[in-house]
Amino acid sequence: MRRVYLDNNATTPLEPEVFEAMRPFLAECYGNASSIHWFGQQAKAAIETAREQVAKLIGARPNEVVFTSGGTESDNSSIFGIVEAAQPHGQCDGKHLIISSIEHHAVLNAAQALEKRGARVTYVQVGTNGVVDPADVEAAIRPETVLISIMHANNELGTIQPIEEIGRVAHERDIYFHTDAVQSVGKIPVNVERLGVDLLSLSAHKFNGPQGTGALFIHKGTHLRPLLYGGHHERDRRPGTENVAGAVGAGMAAELAGTNLEIELGRISSLRDRLEETILATVPQSTLNGDRTRRLPTTTNIRFDHVEGEGFVIAMDLKGVACSTGAACSSGSIEPSHVLSAIGLTKAQARSSIRFSLGRLNTLEDIDYVLGVLPPVVEHLRGLSPHYKKSRQFSVVSSQ
Repeated sequence: MRRVYLDNNATTPLEPEVFEAMRPFLAECYGNASSIHWFGQQAKAAIETAREQVAKLIGARPNEVVFTSGGTESDNSSIFGIVEAAQPHGQCDGKHLIISSIEHHAVLNAAQALEKRGARVTYVQVGTNGVVDPADVEAAIRPETVLISIMHANNELGTIQPIEEIGRVAHERDIYFHTDAVQSVGKIPVNVERLGVDLLSLSAHKFNGPQGTGALFIHKGTHLRPLLYGGHHERDRRPGTENVAGAVGAGMAAELAGTNLEIELGRISSLRDRLEETILATVPQSTLNGDRTRRLPTTTNIRFDHVEGEGFVIAMDLKGVACSTGAACSSGSIEPSHVLSAIGLTKAQARSSIRFSLGRLNTLEDIDYVLGVLPPVVEHLRGLSPHYKKSRQFSVVSSQ
């Protein structure tokens, strides 16, 4: 049976070149990068090369890039780090931060944890297109606001937020600005100077690098309280023995992503459009969620009325196709997606929505295979739905 992977927003396959770059540091090059002997300095040099590669991809200086364990740590470091640094002894009482209602849980849950410690949080809403209005962010600012955190691209809808405009608002008011760019880095051009951010989170496994490795861009002069305490690694930003192989993999993945970015952006976008347009044209009662134009080229989120999402994912998996109902970190949740609820979908509509996310290994043959197996799956699942049967009966009676 053919296998087609359309869940690249959850994670991406490791590129062979990335694995080969990592291989020596999983075996013979085993030095601790903090050691001054030859073995350690060999590891240190590899990390610094990787830092340069990641920095180049996002238009940063190498000394502004800190390696982490992934996007979640980078987000938490930004949220807790800025708020705790804003007051002596890391207290949060009275401090205010602004985030959007569609943030990843790495930001949402961090903000909620700070609320329990006395911080105040404003959750800016989005329109039905899933996009934040910069005017709403500006209106939410208070004298005690210390941080604004708005994601660059949403992981479920793919919608790209107006980060440059929000960055200008933040800088005019002298407020730190963080963006979770985990879904955008390596997929579309990202430049920290152009975006106007003080902090930016990324994760290597979203652009064909290794899982368990990420990075945090910290603009020079940003006062950030460390999340962890220990040694003086990563210029006192992030203690702990460095994950050399992971950093090397992230660096190589960044280099490959930057080299192929323009070509892949157009190719993947055309595949996404073929998948999406054919589904919407041939499958009745199917609807695109989110903004049609202002989004990642890799992502489409489609609602199939009267289809239960989890059942659809399982049925498609039996046909060899991997897709999802939303964020992988929320898998198993009985509540509908907070992102889809935020754009106004009912619980039933949210639960009938499917995310297809494409990547560099997908081909035209993959898309045509999916288009061949998807309509019968939808029809079969709708045949099991009493609501669909009632709607069909009502439609027949109305036509008579």
